[in-house]
Amino acid sequence: MAGLGNLIPLLILFVVVGVASFLGYQVYLWSSELADKASKKMEQKNVSFTKNGGLKVGVKEMENERYTDKTQK
Repeated sequence: MAGLGNLIPLLILFVVVGVASFLGYQVYLWSSELADKASKKMEQKNVSFTKNGGLKVGVKEMENERYTDKTQK
């Protein structure tokens, strides 16, 4: 009976560590998914981040005919 009393705190520790690790993993998955969504949304607006941490803004391509129409109006 004394051996069982010593195992209860160990089991509680394992449960607490298991729950904490599960929650940490879920937060990690959620944050990486959120970063991917933000990156895709920024790419749609022609904004991207460089490898050294800079910001690169692209210009949307415009057809030559459309460009001349807009500049002549």
